[in-house]
Amino acid sequence: MQRSRVLVRLIGVVAAGASVVALAAGCSGQNQVPSIGYAVDAAIASYNGGSTLGASSGAAAVFGRVLTGFYYTGPDGQQVADTDVGTAKEVPGESQTIQYRLNPDGVYSDGVPTSCDDLYLAWAARSGRFTKPGGSLFDAASTAGYADIERVECQPGSKDATVVFRPDRRYQYWRNLFTAGELMPAHVAARAANVPNVVSALQTGDAGGVGRLADFWNTGWQITGGLDVTRFPSSGPYRIESFSPADGLVLVANERWWGNKPETGRIVVYGKSADLGKKIGDGSVSVVDIGGDSVKDPKLDGFSTRTVPGRGAEQLVLATTGVFGSADARRGFALCVPRQELYNQVGKAKDLPKSSLGSGPLNSRIVQQDSLFYPAVTAAAEKYKNADIPGATSTLAAAKAAGQTIRIGYLGPDERRARTVAMIAESCKSAGITVVDAGAVDFDPGRLGAGQVDAVLGSTAAAPGPAGAQSAVAATSALRTGNGLNFGRFGNGRYDSLTDQLAADDNSTVQLNLLTEGENLLWAEMPSIPLFATPRTIAFANGLQNGVAGPTQAGSGWNMDRWVLKR
Repeated sequence: MQRSRVLVRLIGVVAAGASVVALAAGCSGQNQVPSIGYAVDAAIASYNGGSTLGASSGAAAVFGRVLTGFYYTGPDGQQVADTDVGTAKEVPGESQTIQYRLNPDGVYSDGVPTSCDDLYLAWAARSGRFTKPGGSLFDAASTAGYADIERVECQPGSKDATVVFRPDRRYQYWRNLFTAGELMPAHVAARAANVPNVVSALQTGDAGGVGRLADFWNTGWQITGGLDVTRFPSSGPYRIESFSPADGLVLVANERWWGNKPETGRIVVYGKSADLGKKIGDGSVSVVDIGGDSVKDPKLDGFSTRTVPGRGAEQLVLATTGVFGSADARRGFALCVPRQELYNQVGKAKDLPKSSLGSGPLNSRIVQQDSLFYPAVTAAAEKYKNADIPGATSTLAAAKAAGQTIRIGYLGPDERRARTVAMIAESCKSAGITVVDAGAVDFDPGRLGAGQVDAVLGSTAAAPGPAGAQSAVAATSALRTGNGLNFGRFGNGRYDSLTDQLAADDNSTVQLNLLTEGENLLWAEMPSIPLFATPRTIAFANGLQNGVAGPTQAGSGWNMDRWVLKR
């Protein structure tokens, strides 16, 4: 319905005045449909936002209006119902029960109706129920919420699904389930796995069928050049037309979309693999959403531009093996990281909000700076505010980690992150630590677990680009034992128990106590080092209407179907 228009009216329209960038940017061949170019520093790697690759590369910021869900992340990081897709409501029952009803008119761009099969596949893939020696069959980003579901009642092909949680569990963040970018076309997976439908295959536990479904869910939706677009049908206002790393992801209006038609017929998304500085400079783009100071001297004349603190947490995710195999070694390294100076030099956004978001170094991994809980749960961070070289030296010596080399990786090129690593290297040199910049254009945070780097520099859950939301689901999941987003392979049973309780109990006193204990535990174990709220530079070309900044995991493309570029 009017899901985007309503929010645009409520938030206000960002538009500005005079010069015009190329209206036909990204048009290909003879089909010169008016087009808008969108530069965003997500790594366009997977269609499947529920997989580890999709979540960590930023699929939600690219495909939110291609693969829709019952909820999407709004521009302030809140979960917003998408009633074009269907309805979801909590209903009475002995156990927590959510009733989902898909829109009767809902149909994929290939003509196959949306169905509860899509929900069933999402639950099965992310529940952790299907395992193999050494872990899960499905490479899920996390099992948060899905693991608490006892069953999904679904007749194959039906528009209705009833989700029933385990009797001993309640999940207060249920609006983070079956969301935009994560509800995948089950009929495509069934066809690829050669099963009649995913519901029957998963219910019967057919080992061969489940294995083939898992293989496809893990890798079948990866984005590479020369896409077989039949594997990528859309349930939103845009569908994929083509992709190449240099020329971008071309999205065109989905003729079968049942909601309001897109205002602009073509969007060309240029991800991290494109030369974003060049695309901005040559007029190929009209919307920019990138890390603050990540691109050297972007030519943003003719744009309305702001650099704001994002919902993502800029941080170092540390390995828990090798040089960082002990908490003492991790704490010793943290003592030489100049967090206050990093905030002052590279982390302070130019346009701070009236709230406390981005107001100083970030002292929490799982609580937003503008939360009422934040001041009370972050006392343990004070010790690590400024570099303490004598403390770092003695702690590292005691941990037998003195004189080590620390390799910090990130997805490049990124001017701000390169400068961040250089500042850490300069500071830690005095403590006898050699810091090596291991940033690379093909960097994958999985290199941390493989022992190829010792730390990853990124935003929430090691994301290279748009990240974060008001809820801490992704942030807490990234440190939970066994989750795909837990690249450092941190494991702590007490932390896992705390996150379970946080998700179940919304009593403010209980939340405060749990969050305080959780942050104290994380500062003691040091699986990651929070630095600052990731600054985001968001720019709309003069003449671009209906652009609303979204410094969150959904990015500023959250309402791209409403964008209009006026000459």
